[in-house]
Parts: sequence; structure tokens; C-alpha cells
Amino acid sequence: MNGADAGSEFSRLIGPSGLLNQSGGWVDGAEHNAGHASASGSDAPLLDAYSTAVTGAVERMSPSVVNIEVHQAVPASPGRARSGEPQNPNKERRGGGSGFVFTPDGLILTNSHVVHEAVRIAVTMSDGRRMPATVIGDDPASDLAVIRRPHFDEPGLSVAALGDSQRLRVGQIVIAIGAPYGFQSTVTAGVVSALGRSLRSYSGRLIDDVIQTDAALNPGNSGGPLVDSAGRVVGVNTATILPAQGICFAIGINTAKFVASRLLRDGRIRRSYIGVSAQTVPLHRRVVRFYDLPKEMGAVVVGIEENSPAKRAGLREGDIIVALEGQPVAGVDDLHRVLTDIRVGVNCSLTVLRWTEKLELKVVPEEAR
Repeated sequence: MNGADAGSEFSRLIGPSGLLNQSGGWVDGAEHNAGHASASGSDAPLLDAYSTAVTGAVERMSPSVVNIEVHQAVPASPGRARSGEPQNPNKERRGGGSGFVFTPDGLILTNSHVVHEAVRIAVTMSDGRRMPATVIGDDPASDLAVIRRPHFDEPGLSVAALGDSQRLRVGQIVIAIGAPYGFQSTVTAGVVSALGRSLRSYSGRLIDDVIQTDAALNPGNSGGPLVDSAGRVVGVNTATILPAQGICFAIGINTAKFVASRLLRDGRIRRSYIGVSAQTVPLHRRVVRFYDLPKEMGAVVVGIEENSPAKRAGLREGDIIVALEGQPVAGVDDLHRVLTDIRVGVNCSLTVLRWTEKLELKVVPEEAR
């Protein structure tokens, strides 16, 4: 068969406006094109659902997000400037970040490193209003701080809804919202990359149970909320690793709730310390039933400092802490909470699971420095 005969045979098979299907029947050309259009548009509902979730969360959260402008005093060095003029002892350094209103009376949650040692703070609301603010409490150990704007009795103030960071799952969609440099509602979206990370705070203390996400954090987003698809705050954006791509961190909102309550009550947090690094882990169901444990989660010890109370008590890496002084420990957040409540220098009972054995150890917490 020559080329012309092959071409005429192909034309005969497909006809003027149809195709031969696998069963030998004819498929109309319009139906064929519609099938292609249907296939190419099959992802549209999925994209619409994702976009709807993100935009809905942003619309609910954005009115409570604020920009924070900070002025910090710069200590004058001895001598004179290059021009020969005396240096100005009142020189200030300008910085800032983000935050969000979390109570109806105008309290704002942000990072400690944003407002630490600030001499003046100005807050810009989502509607453009700018006003001064004061620090209520600052905790560098957890990199959290609470500030207040003056007009706290203003009606109609938008307040962020707080979620539960212990219910987060790896792969869950999260949205980072901030107001860097006064830009309204800068938004990035991603997923929870990992849970139970440790991050060293600006005070040198390790912050445990940190959320890792690939939702990009830009300079100025520190202190802004990390929210789930329902618009509930699940974390406070705190840091990013600059040489890496897609590695950002947020402090769990459960930790933030506890720290904020203590800052409001005392203005500071006095912590006990036993010298362990830990992560939240689920307990085997059989172990929970056998020992009749009140919680199905615990805090596994992943590191012990030398010459620490935990080391002297005989704690080992891999032990799972399930109670301290009779109070259940369902994770790192609970361990921090109980350690804060326990008095320094008092002999305490520490309940741990070592493999399948339940042990009672005696530990004497020290005051965290």
C-alpha cells in the first residue's frame, strides 16, 4: 500500500467528523472534544476547594492581624563619631513584626524578640489605625510576649479564634498570615512538615514541641498567626532557617495559651527545670489499658543534660514521662505546665515508662536560668 492509499484508508476509518472507538463503534468528534475538556477540567473542583479554604481562613483571620513597629534604645559606644561630633546617647534602632488580637479587651500576642527591650511600640490595625501599645509580659524562653493597645474597650474589635495545636497532623494545610512593614495580610500557604521539633530561643533555652511548616515566613512575619483551614490559630510564627528553603517554625498555640495566661497573671514565668529534651508521642493502647493511664499520650525523652536533675534522678533517653507529681503528662506542653507549677528544690515523683515497665523516680527540679 502506497502513501496515498494509506491516507485514504485512514480517512475512511475516522470519517469526516468521528473516530472509531475500541469496540468498533463511532464516536462523534464533538463528544470526543467534550471528553477532553472534561478530563482537563477534572482538577478544577479540587483547586476551587483549596482556594476556598485558604481565602476563607484569611478573611476570617486578617482583621485581627496587626503590624507592630518597635523602637529599641541603642547603647552609645564611648568616643566620637567619624565626623568628630559626640554620639547621640538617645539613638534608637527601629524594627518590628506582626501579631494578632486574641482577647476582646485588645490583648495582642506576638514574639518576644519583636518587642524585647522596646522603648516605644506602635500598632497598626488592619483598617489602618495606628496607636501606641505597651508590653504586659515578655518571655524570651518561649519567644512569646503579650502587648496591649490603649483603647481596649472599643466595640466590634475582631478577635482571633484559637485552635488546638495538639490535634495537628503532618500534611495538614496551614496558612501563615502577617503584616510585615505595614503590608496588609501577607499570606503564604503550605502544609505541616513535622511536629515535635526543638528550636533554640533567643535566650538560649530550647523550645520543645515546635511546628515545622513549609508556609514561607518573610522578614516581618514574626509573631503572626499560623492558622488551619477553618481559620483557627494553631501556632505563632517565630523563625525560619535562612540557608534552607521551606523550613519555617511556629510555636504551638497550646504553649502560647499557657505562657500568655502566666504573663497576664505575673508578668513573667518562673520555671522549674529538670534538664531534658522531649517530644510528644502516642502511647501503645495495650500499655495504656494495662496501667490504666489517664492519657494516651506522653513525653519521650530524647536528650538529657549532664549534671542535671534528670541525670541525677536516673532518667534515660527513650523513657516516656507520663506523670509528674501525680499530674498527668500528655506531652511536652503538659510537662512545661507542670514544671512551672512545681516549686523549685522540692523532691517530686516522676512517673515514666521504660519499655513496658512503669517506674517511679525521684527528681528535685531546679530554677531555670
